[in-house]
Amino acid sequence: MDPPRTGSPYQPAIEALKSYPEKKFYNVSKLGGAKYDTLPYSIRVLFESSVRNCDGFLVKETDAMNILDWKTKQNHVEVPFCPARVVLQDFTGIPAMVDFAAMREAVRNAGGDPAKVNPACPTDLTVDHSLQIDFSKWPETVLKNQEMEFGRNRERLQFFKWSSKVFENISIIPPETGTAHQVNLEYLSRVVFDVKDFLHPDSVVGTDSHTTMVNGLGILGWGVGGIETEAVMLGMPLTLTLPEVVGCELTGAVSPFATSIDIVLSITKHLRQADVAGKFVEFFGSGVSQLSVADRTTIANMCPEYGAILSFFPVDNVTLKHLKHAGFDKAKLEVTEAYLKAVKLFRNDESSSREPEYSQVVQVSLSSIIPYVSGPKRSQDRVAVNNMKSDFQACLNEKSGVKGFQIAAEKQNDIVPVQYEGNEYKLSHGCVVIAAVISCTNNCNPSVMLAAGLLAKKAVEAGLVVKPYIRTSLSPGSGMVTHYLSSSGVLPYLSKLGFEVVGYGCSTCVGNTAPLPEAIRNAIKQGDLIACGVLSGTKNFEGRLCDCVRANYLASPPLVVAYAIAGTVHIDFDTEPLGTGFNGKSIYLRDIWPTRQELHTVEEERVISSMFKELKEKMEKGNKRWNLLEAPESTLFPWDLKSTYIRCPSFFDKLAKEAAPPRAVENAHVLLFLGDSVTTDHISPAGSIARSSAAAKYLTSKGLTPREFNSYGARRGNDAVMTRGTFANIKLLNKFIGKPAPKTIHFPSGQTLDVFEAAELYQKEGIPVIILAGKKYGLGSSRDWAAKGPFLLGVKAVLAESYEKVHRSQLIGIGIAPLQFRPGENPSTLGLTGREQFSILFPPDLLPRMTLDIKTSTGKVFSVIALFENNMEITLYKHGGSLNFVARRFL
Repeated sequence: MDPPRTGSPYQPAIEALKSYPEKKFYNVSKLGGAKYDTLPYSIRVLFESSVRNCDGFLVKETDAMNILDWKTKQNHVEVPFCPARVVLQDFTGIPAMVDFAAMREAVRNAGGDPAKVNPACPTDLTVDHSLQIDFSKWPETVLKNQEMEFGRNRERLQFFKWSSKVFENISIIPPETGTAHQVNLEYLSRVVFDVKDFLHPDSVVGTDSHTTMVNGLGILGWGVGGIETEAVMLGMPLTLTLPEVVGCELTGAVSPFATSIDIVLSITKHLRQADVAGKFVEFFGSGVSQLSVADRTTIANMCPEYGAILSFFPVDNVTLKHLKHAGFDKAKLEVTEAYLKAVKLFRNDESSSREPEYSQVVQVSLSSIIPYVSGPKRSQDRVAVNNMKSDFQACLNEKSGVKGFQIAAEKQNDIVPVQYEGNEYKLSHGCVVIAAVISCTNNCNPSVMLAAGLLAKKAVEAGLVVKPYIRTSLSPGSGMVTHYLSSSGVLPYLSKLGFEVVGYGCSTCVGNTAPLPEAIRNAIKQGDLIACGVLSGTKNFEGRLCDCVRANYLASPPLVVAYAIAGTVHIDFDTEPLGTGFNGKSIYLRDIWPTRQELHTVEEERVISSMFKELKEKMEKGNKRWNLLEAPESTLFPWDLKSTYIRCPSFFDKLAKEAAPPRAVENAHVLLFLGDSVTTDHISPAGSIARSSAAAKYLTSKGLTPREFNSYGARRGNDAVMTRGTFANIKLLNKFIGKPAPKTIHFPSGQTLDVFEAAELYQKEGIPVIILAGKKYGLGSSRDWAAKGPFLLGVKAVLAESYEKVHRSQLIGIGIAPLQFRPGENPSTLGLTGREQFSILFPPDLLPRMTLDIKTSTGKVFSVIALFENNMEITLYKHGGSLNFVARRFL
């Protein structure tokens, strides 16, 4: 732990550490030397983790050196990564904690101390990630749904409460707080860990794909499978191929009228075209400082859209400003800034600062990002706002179709006068009669809702109004959005323009709009006018909003307000005023459009600070129902044999100090013969439990009615339900059956049975089973039960043409061998019917990607590849999977 080098450009901040002499850290910047200075920031985090966790066994010195040599080793070596913490959500958290409780039982039975079984890695579990909707009528929706969820899931919640009391190093976030990725971002993120005065970067893995959001805060993190996550909780590192890092250089200045959503969607489009799948993305360049933390986290959250593992924004001055408003005190901010600068994990805003070297660079000019609307009939038909007037004119001219209305030239300038509420108005083609500000899907970023509010404020102050016949409405997507609008003081101005809060939920874009005034409807029909609706939703099909509104445009929330004020879409905002304000002055859109600086200032100083204060108070206060919930405090969980939610699984029943070597698989039958692209949802569905399924039969035998079945996702703490639910997807296509059905053939008897029933017979007969599959086996979400379920069905190996990488790791983690056909071979080319019996011999000196021979009962012999990528995976497999491997350490 050397002191920082002198002469650093960050010397002033580094000097601040002298005020905290008790703080220690590994100065990886000095240790790495010149090579470290060229590393991408995200790889520097991996390097620091390897140095800090180097124990000569799980993490070796050569691993750290490989990371330091990233430039030549990327894509060629696998390295371990020990994240600083783990985030679980409820559906994946319940099986993880049940496994920990079962591990305590096994350790006790094997003569060990069960109290020693605790997460080694700090873990946070959010209870409220998922919500089953029972009531949809506002305003009682929230309270009633929460009450139903609490009652329905009481057993699960009591188990979580027990877990929070007896396990060390785990924090349970109670119900009615928020979803995993949002709470992770708003409350759990540290940026820099300070444990017993030792500093190191925050990093995280989670069981949710949205974990990538935290990269917008400069925290390295991504989603992984449940079994891998449990191994990390127990102190095991993740193993990943040293990735390519694509540098995304942002240059230029953002257009004044471009919203956060325009920026996010444009960058997403560029990255999708750049083929960044399976890579890290890291942002740099002069344009990065123009992006707020909200923008950055939204871009990072879009990783599934463009396939990157993560999109990393190094900490910079924008991040620090956000952290200040988020509640970091002065001392914590000082230490955070000084430490990150000392180890060169802080991005310097100065253009002269040296950028890291990247695998490739993608350039995005922010200047090229312009605002768009979509319409007039389909969401995929985009129109640049500065072309809106000419495009609408073209729509009037075009033949009737996906864009055209075929209005005769002599009728295109028709004007229809109408009397409404004592005043006369003039309607024409393009007149706006519906304007709805909706916080929906990609418009859920509260900053764009705030932009609409600030624009409304400026419009009212300038003397602009919205014509009273226009059906205006405001439907925030959540209470947080309402908080944004209320705390910033813009809600009254939206109200003055007619944008009153109508409630939470789908409204205008699904056609739930109050009827237009009769006089307006008659005028539109009389003149055969192309009247318009403008909304910030997702659906704009012709006639959906109202049968007399034929043109519908999707726009950002501030543009909805702007078009409502203008009263028409047939306008060029650059050259034509929105309307007349006080003293007869013409007011243009540019006069009232909030600048990004104004938006960021209000957001950070007035909204975010109050929002985080409210969140922390809520977290400290807790949930009343949760606080009153009783749960035992015993070291071992008192399993209720009658429970249909929580059951002790059998994963650790044979736990012993010494692991038995893998046995040969002899005369195995094929349980299922599957094709290509079998997803984890085919293997372990998360939704409703079909009434005719094996799981339903089990629950019925326990006295439950179909109304009480709940879902597979909610019952992941009961292995009896989940094992019966394995391969229970009604869309499963098993070649033995020939049609979609969760069925298979039990070959010794010739019976067609539910998959569980066939597997149960095979196990009673002592016959092992395997699975045959095609390409991309295990696609989809990283569901741990997609590996655990087959294991409990007695599956010893999967033989497929190719695997989804995360699922392959999950199979190894539970003790199932992933075997792969050689290139160009598959069951068809080898003449396999699946009705044969298969024997597989595993040599004692099993090596990564070793070729193994398989013999069939028909005399055929063929070779396959044992798809273990490194010696650590082989070690885990030989020990019966990662969970058993780590559990033995407690003995």
